[in-house]
Amino acid sequence: MIDHGKKNLLGVLVDAVDYEAAVAKIVAAAKTRRRCTVTALAVHGVMTGFSDRVHRHRLNHLDLVVPDGQPVRWGLNSLHSTQLKDRVYGPNLMLKTCEAAAANDLPIFLFGSTDEVLALLRSNLSKAYPSLQIAGVQASRFKQLTESEHEALAEQILASGAKITFAGIGCPRQEVWAFEMGNRLSMPILAVGAAFAFHAGKLSQAPQWMQDWGLEWFYRFCKEPTRLWKRYVILNPLYLYQLGLQKLGLRRFDTKDTAVPGRPLMYG
Repeated sequence: MIDHGKKNLLGVLVDAVDYEAAVAKIVAAAKTRRRCTVTALAVHGVMTGFSDRVHRHRLNHLDLVVPDGQPVRWGLNSLHSTQLKDRVYGPNLMLKTCEAAAANDLPIFLFGSTDEVLALLRSNLSKAYPSLQIAGVQASRFKQLTESEHEALAEQILASGAKITFAGIGCPRQEVWAFEMGNRLSMPILAVGAAFAFHAGKLSQAPQWMQDWGLEWFYRFCKEPTRLWKRYVILNPLYLYQLGLQKLGLRRFDTKDTAVPGRPLMYG
């Protein structure tokens, strides 16, 4: 088990952990009904925090931010000598958490995506982990909710008896959602992005060799060039440039240089 704590990566606090440590934190919080807001950041996620002081505040106040992308893991190893041997890939973290939830009698709730994806995801998870209790599911409305709708969603999740919630509504909305729902739910909330579509069988994952070499971004770019070109063509080089500046000591990034969010966005 590896847990070196939170490390400064371009001003964003990322936890230098492995799967075992991450799952242990999640399960411990679920058993004691404690807040544990979790996200898995690839380069795009780090850069949303780098470029936006308000969002950086949200990310830096989440309880567990794991290195989803290989370039993020490489950054931690280069800057902080963490010697992480693997990333903590969000879709895999979801499966490992489901496995642990089944073994520890911890019901889960699935929030986000569409009714079709949730039905497939629920079926596939039940087949993979027969003893897993899925307490409830709720598709996203793909809009900002009113205060009453937001409160009703929190009450729905709590009333289901779930002890772990997975959110799959895309970066950065899911991190905003986890940040805003954290204190309302008092349970682990895992923002896992495309994991819902992957595990529902609606979206293909990059071959393992591409994932190992940090080329998953290229695979996804080829699949969705119109939607993702800005994310990868602009942000990836900028990430490497800023990482080099931090490594050489030419730029310092203050993790406390943030702005407190104003009115809640209440995505749903």
